[in-house]
Amino acid sequence: MKRLLASGVLVLLSCTLTFAQCAMCRASVESTYNDGHYLNGSGLNTGILYLLVMPYLIVALIAYFWYRSSRKEYAQKIALWQRMKGISQ
Repeated sequence: MKRLLASGVLVLLSCTLTFAQCAMCRASVESTYNDGHYLNGSGLNTGILYLLVMPYLIVALIAYFWYRSSRKEYAQKIALWQRMKGISQ
C-alpha cells in the first residue's frame, strides 16, 4: 500500500503543466488570443482541468470511505473473536 501511494505521489509531482483542450476549444482560444483577450484561454483551461479532476476525486473519496468502513468492521470482528475466545477458556 505504501509503495502504491508513493508511486502515485511521484506521478503527481512529476507532471508538467498541461493544457487540456479539444480542437474546437483550442480554435476558440486561438481566435481570442488574436483579438487580445488572453484571460479567456486561461479560464477555459482551468475549467477543463477542473472537470477532469472531479470524477477522480469522487472515486477516491468513495474508496477512502469504503476502506475506513471495512477497517472498522474488521476491528469489530476481531474484538468479537477475542471475547468469544476469552469466554471459552
